[in-house]
Amino acid sequence: MIELLTDPHAWISLLTLTVMEIVLGIDNLIFIAVLVDRLPPEQRDQGRRIGIILALVTRLMLLSVLSWVIGLTEPLFTIFDHAVSLRDVILIGGGLFLLTKATREIHESIEGDEEAGPEKGKHAAFGAVIVQIALLDIIFSIDSVITAVGMVDELIIMSTAVILAVIVMLIASGPVADFVSRHPTIKMLAFSFLLLIGTTLIADGAGFHFPKGYLYAAMAFSAFVEFLNTLARGRRKKAKTA
Repeated sequence: MIELLTDPHAWISLLTLTVMEIVLGIDNLIFIAVLVDRLPPEQRDQGRRIGIILALVTRLMLLSVLSWVIGLTEPLFTIFDHAVSLRDVILIGGGLFLLTKATREIHESIEGDEEAGPEKGKHAAFGAVIVQIALLDIIFSIDSVITAVGMVDELIIMSTAVILAVIVMLIASGPVADFVSRHPTIKMLAFSFLLLIGTTLIADGAGFHFPKGYLYAAMAFSAFVEFLNTLARGRRKKAKTA
């Protein structure tokens, strides 16, 4: 332990892995923000905190069973010369879930079904939302932990990086969720991100590895354009009221 504290390479590894874990947590954060927006206002903060805590617990549990996580990449069977592992099956299942969820949310937002939907199961919605967050936390955590295993050998560095990344997610989750909730166009953009992430998960599970840097660059560019649109709308409203 003392040797790690005095080793500059350990600090560099910790910083690099923490940044990587934060980047990998963006899609998890978007999903949580979209789901908690379906809860009654008084339950959203609690649902968001529970979702992120579940993400931390899931990641730490997976880190504690590294041999099992590494075994997830071992081939189970082969389809069209592609060796399918348990990780691939989980990623494809998670991707299909994301595509289904995002498509249904977009449909309800556009068709107007959301007015009746949340009222029907307002009290039961909290448990349903937490279950959905927990399921997707498992998907995102597996990807996150496998990335950590590939970058660092020391368990203490991996665990510290995961904890630091989740703390950043916890701090950022409130502003992100509030911003998504206040702006319907941002909410629709978040659904589009979920469709993109779901497609990427399925492609990854099928053996088509798409560099996530391109994915996050496209998401960042889209968010930046919508941010400019939001500023322009705000200025137009001020001009009309002046």
